[in-house]
Amino acid sequence: MAGEGVLEDVTGILERWSRGDRTALEDLLPLVYAELRRLAASHLRRESPGNTLEPTALVHEAYLRLAGRQHVQFNNRAQFFGCAAVIIRRILLDHARRARAAKRGHGFERVTLAEAESAQSPRDVDLLELDAALTELEGLDQEKARVVELRYFTGLSIPETAEVLNVSPSTVKRQWAIARAWLYDRLRVGRAS
Repeated sequence: MAGEGVLEDVTGILERWSRGDRTALEDLLPLVYAELRRLAASHLRRESPGNTLEPTALVHEAYLRLAGRQHVQFNNRAQFFGCAAVIIRRILLDHARRARAAKRGHGFERVTLAEAESAQSPRDVDLLELDAALTELEGLDQEKARVVELRYFTGLSIPETAEVLNVSPSTVKRQWAIARAWLYDRLRVGRAS
C-alpha cells in the first residue's frame, strides 16, 4: 500500500474533489492507479478463462464512471475505495451479462463463493449468481451485504472496511463470517436447483 505521505496527498485530493474541484480526480488517478489495477487483476483472475476484459480496461472504465459522478463526498482513502467497490462490481456484472447473452449460457461452470475462495485458482465465479445472492442478502441485512461488497469486490482489509462502515474491526469480522456462510448456503442451494 502507499506510504504515509501519499495517504495524506490522497486525503487532501479527495477533500478537494468533494468540494467540487473537478481537476482533483486527475491528480488522484496517478496515486491510486496501481492499487486499482491490482484489485482489477485480482477480480479478473476469478473470471472464466478467455475473459476479454483486461485490468487496464476495468480501471479506465471505473475512472470514467467516477469522473462522471456529479456529487462526491469522500473523507478518506477507504471511502474512495468503498465507492470503487460498487463501481467495479457494476462493471463486472455488466460485462458478465453481456458475455452470458453472447454465449446464451454455454460454457459457464457454476462455483460457489466459498469454493471460489478456497480454490487454488479461483476462477469461474458466476458473478450474476453472486450478485443475485448479494442483492437478496442486502434485502435482509444491508450492512452484511456492504461488508461483502467492500471485502470481495474491492479487497479492503478488515480495518479498512471497518473505517468505511464506521464500525469496529470485530464487528466487520463477525459480519463477514456470517455473510460468507449465508452466501455459501444460498449459492449451494441455487446450484442444487
